Amino acid sequence: MTVYVDNMQAPFGRMKMCHMVADTTEELLAMADKIGVQRKWLQKAGTHHEHFDIAMTKRKKAVEAGAKEVTRLELGKILRAKRDKA
Repeated sequence: MTVYVDNMQAPFGRMKMCHMVADTTEELLAMADKIGVQRKWLQKAGTHHEHFDIAMTKRKKAVEAGAKEVTRLELGKILRAKRDKA
């Protein structure tokens, strides 16, 4: 079981954002709690595409806490695999 952060750097105001996903909802929420991301920011909850958009500062914390860095292409493959399991 794994948490993933992609290499997207989408602008959002003065911040750059990326995606954080996980193999399970529990893992995703546990990582959000660990790095200080509020659960209310969970997007597409209950779907294979549930994720958080997180700032680069939170991304660094996630990686330090064990998240795996992936490309956007790799993240797409992970999400398709989750969809196919559902």
